[in-house]
Amino acid sequence: MTTRKTIGIVGARGHTGRELIRLVAAHPGLELVFVSSRELDGQRVADHNEGFAGELRFESLDAGAVAAKGADAVILALPNGKAAPFVAAIDDAKPDTVIVDLSADYRFDAGWYYGLPELTRAHYDGQRRISNPGCYATAMQLAIAPLAAHLAGPPQCFGVSGYSGAGTTPSDKNDVALLADNLMPYALTDHVHEREVSKQLALPVEFMPHVAPHFRGITMTVNLWLSAPMPRDAVKALYEARYAGEPLVEVIDEAPWVSRIAGRHGAQIGAFTMAPGNGRVVVVATLDNLLKGAATQAMQNLNLALGFDELTSIPQ
Repeated sequence: MTTRKTIGIVGARGHTGRELIRLVAAHPGLELVFVSSRELDGQRVADHNEGFAGELRFESLDAGAVAAKGADAVILALPNGKAAPFVAAIDDAKPDTVIVDLSADYRFDAGWYYGLPELTRAHYDGQRRISNPGCYATAMQLAIAPLAAHLAGPPQCFGVSGYSGAGTTPSDKNDVALLADNLMPYALTDHVHEREVSKQLALPVEFMPHVAPHFRGITMTVNLWLSAPMPRDAVKALYEARYAGEPLVEVIDEAPWVSRIAGRHGAQIGAFTMAPGNGRVVVVATLDNLLKGAATQAMQNLNLALGFDELTSIPQ
């Protein structure tokens, strides 16, 4: 019988943390040995997470205490700018620990593997430090990558997210009253995900994010100018070829709806609407920001790093 790998989660109070706990609980090869949350310190994990059973309790753990746990893997689900002390402590105590960081802190660090499996899996070579892509950035890259070699200019990306993407710390972007009957634009240039995608795809990308009143799910509408006219069938065929054999990416004919992706672990890409002359195409991608945009992708990366089938514990 194979010994199960131990795993801990830091910053587990939020929406993504709950999804991570559910996925870990369903994994036959992982044992959740600690869950760190300052606000929930001492409370039973099972009392806050339907998918978890047992007596494990939340703990308020600093970086040194997390490192002292000696887990085989640690997921950091912390706000941007908070990961470094935990990484440094684990580096000192047990450098072979697999760390998956969900913040933006290491997405621009060449020493970390950037884990968007459908696009970067071929570059994985046993790295123990894994940066999980942003939710918007995942949708943008999946929508652009198959056409990246055929573009005449920067893709223009109009993104709309449910308010769960703003986390649990109160702000205008997760204030249900402010969002009612509203679409809230923000960070319309130089958003971190704009820079992230531009770096990963090695081309300039323009991104305009918005928050909507729904709880979860991203719609990404991408306008793409082509370097030469291309018929719709040829455009769609590039996507079908790029994502053939990828169970978590579904290429469909029509424009996908965010209401149909909420709660699902993959992404849908469709529309492929051509402008007159076939020199411009609009592609729409949807995904659940808490799942394929965060927790599900983290599980894919963990499975890859720990030697499990990539889709273990991920419902199809």
